[in-house]
Amino acid sequence: MGVTTGLLSGLSSAIATQRGHMIAWVPVCFGAGIGFYFSLRFEPDLGTWLAVAAACLVLAGLARRAPETLSPFLVALVLMGAGAGMAAWRTHAVGEPVLQFRYYGPVEGRIVRVDRSQSDAPRILLDQVWMDLRGPPPKYVRIALHGDLDVPDLMAGRRVMTAAHLSPPPGPAEPYGYNFRRQAWFDQIGAVGYSRTPLVMGPPGGETPFWAGLRARVSSAITSNMAPREGAFATAIITGDRAHIPREVLDDLRAANLAHLLAISGLHMGLLTGVVFATIRLIGAAMPYAALRAPVKKISAVAAIGAGAMYLGLSGANIATQRAFIMVCVMFVAILLDRRALTLRSVAIAAMIVLVLRPEAVVSAGFQLSFAATTALVAVFGALRDGPEVLRKLPAPVRGALAVVISSAVAGAATAPFGAAHFNQIAQYGLVANLLSVPVMGMVVAPAALVALALWPLGFGGLGLWVMKWGIAWILMIAHWVAGWEGATIAVPAPSTLVLAVIAIGGLWLCCFRGVGRWMSAPILWAGVILWSVTPRPDVLVSEGGALIGIMTPEGRALNKLRGEAFAAGVWLENDGDSAAREVAVARWPEDQMFGTLRLFGSGDLHLAQLSGRGWRDQLADACDIGVAAVVVPYKFEDPIPEGCDIRDQRSFYATGAWAIYDGVLVTAREVEGTRPWAPAD
Repeated sequence: MGVTTGLLSGLSSAIATQRGHMIAWVPVCFGAGIGFYFSLRFEPDLGTWLAVAAACLVLAGLARRAPETLSPFLVALVLMGAGAGMAAWRTHAVGEPVLQFRYYGPVEGRIVRVDRSQSDAPRILLDQVWMDLRGPPPKYVRIALHGDLDVPDLMAGRRVMTAAHLSPPPGPAEPYGYNFRRQAWFDQIGAVGYSRTPLVMGPPGGETPFWAGLRARVSSAITSNMAPREGAFATAIITGDRAHIPREVLDDLRAANLAHLLAISGLHMGLLTGVVFATIRLIGAAMPYAALRAPVKKISAVAAIGAGAMYLGLSGANIATQRAFIMVCVMFVAILLDRRALTLRSVAIAAMIVLVLRPEAVVSAGFQLSFAATTALVAVFGALRDGPEVLRKLPAPVRGALAVVISSAVAGAATAPFGAAHFNQIAQYGLVANLLSVPVMGMVVAPAALVALALWPLGFGGLGLWVMKWGIAWILMIAHWVAGWEGATIAVPAPSTLVLAVIAIGGLWLCCFRGVGRWMSAPILWAGVILWSVTPRPDVLVSEGGALIGIMTPEGRALNKLRGEAFAAGVWLENDGDSAAREVAVARWPEDQMFGTLRLFGSGDLHLAQLSGRGWRDQLADACDIGVAAVVVPYKFEDPIPEGCDIRDQRSFYATGAWAIYDGVLVTAREVEGTRPWAPAD
């Protein structure tokens, strides 16, 4: 007890010496409460939340009177309770109807967004949905357009009609995996599926939204003035429309760690508003009368906020762009209030605003990547600003080049663990690619895009697009060149949620603390790395529906079938850190575990069998006589069940979700997810 008290006292004393950076921990504690809420396997009732609110009030009162060594911990508990409560409120506030069964039939709606699916098929998001249902239809429906369809020029605001196969948003592809069903709940997508029926284009769905119509016109102007590859890139960074980017271009950008250039987030919003701010301030400074009598700096800040708001609307206002806009608003408001713009306090305020508005963002890749990079950059350049005098005496061109190198290295290092965790790969040469591309993005592409948008109403936008295309061509060339280097990417296995939490705490400790206390981050970061290295992968995985099975072998995961359930197969191999193609994984299946339509698999003392394919009924008796714990049948089993045989058919898998077996212990996705609003009890 004495040792524990001493450690807490020492920790609180260390925190007390860092009061200038204490606000940086506010969103951390608030986000921890949100994360705790999402980790629950049940939905707390109203009585529980009233008790939590009462406890927070009591703790807040105690924190005002508690000793200085104890007060920060009480405040942290209050913030965690507030974060959990805010996440619960948001969960119930966004609730919309969700399709409860598989549906095939007519679907009509208005196009909200156009993008591409993982299989590179065109995909549309519809609102104002009509379906042949007895109850209310979902608010949003997402449909991938498969087959050799003559896809028309899809435009937001137009109504379309088709016949589609739809189902509820699927659960995780494996227990503890990415939960698309939860994300769809917050995006208010109530049904997903595909169509092989040609679209019938209807009239605009009422009045076409202003921004949707503007995006369509700008996208059309860009694609008509640029080559397809460069035009697709330009459309993506200006209007947010990524539907026309070829798959090979995306693969090159990801392998070179340049995919972030496509996401309209902090980099783009910062470049745009920064160019506007600097341009107007430079013009004001060049006019002595205005420079002496008007607050040019504040006028520039207001103009930059306005430009950011217009870019937000033009780009579709997705979550990443909203987050970036909030961040730049906080920075420019600080300028209006005569405060320093780039501080950890500004980053913390922006993070809190995002988490209050969208608590679910805390588990998203975009939130983690953007704030990891921003926090690290602000901390490092803040330290350099107060650093050695020799750095401030360097010539301006040298300082600019050094800033590019440092910013690319710092941002890459800060985002590397989060990018590897979410995308299961590390781009080895990402620093080289970014050093060769980001300056071109900032000095050529972004200013040219601003010029093109400014001159577009006058009919001279093509001038800016002409300059843009050369910068984009350079970026695409660098991406293709670097992606072709041997070992450009390294596949890594997926970590547990705890690993990312530990690494995030270690990184924040490194950025926020000063002096000797800063180096306490080293053991925290090492703990995260060690936990990552010992995170186990399942010995056996069975997909939702029971058709796809993956068993771990010395060569890597072996899959039982070559066709179908491509998403689950890809996710399993990626989470294993296995870059093998599916054909290779299928060839790994041991021959002594495959007998016609019967496959044997298991882990530890748990042995199972699967029957699939033609003639599977002929081997049912043999499968039951083997003595396995259960027989998996990926169909609706209507036949009499042999005595003493445990049959797990398609319906039972839909109830439990995907399976994972760790050393003989069976875990289902439903057990991990629990009963939540996005995953109600059957």
